[in-house]
Amino acid sequence: MSTMLPHDWFPRPLPANVVLGERSWCYSSFSCSHYRSQRPCGVRVGHDSGIYHGTFFDLGPDGEVEIGNYATVVGAIISTNARVVIGDYAFISHEVVLADSFAAQPFAEQSATETRNISVPTTTNIQLAKNCWIGARAVLISGAFVGEGAIVGAAAVVDFTVPPYAIVAGNPARIVGSVK
Repeated sequence: MSTMLPHDWFPRPLPANVVLGERSWCYSSFSCSHYRSQRPCGVRVGHDSGIYHGTFFDLGPDGEVEIGNYATVVGAIISTNARVVIGDYAFISHEVVLADSFAAQPFAEQSATETRNISVPTTTNIQLAKNCWIGARAVLISGAFVGEGAIVGAAAVVDFTVPPYAIVAGNPARIVGSVK
């Protein structure tokens, strides 16, 4: 069943396979204007989380996003046809991009004659552990795994495993410090 957001200015409901947890906030169903996930649950947001202005879910047919509890996503673009996991208490700042590759491209539409097995789980493409912070305009592409408590600096480009509590910055990103 599709959900209309009571405060929404956009005249469409959230897609039926988007689940918002208790007391979670989504600024508008406009965030799903490029949403094409055919997964049973394409986006799942935990409780007490916020999806704020400028955030977009540009998901292909196999795209799936899981956002934990008490997480904050402010104006990020999540462009995937795989799986993105964002942990509890994570903070994603303005204009962050989480994407399958460095080059944006439209996802292929499925024709009516093609059959799909949507019960097969997708691989986790990008994962952010709990309590991590992602700075403004950072880019995380396929293969990025940000460990617990890690900080990704503004405009950093990450496609590797960031150890827990590490601070990374630069393009390409490199470890520049630690929060412990």
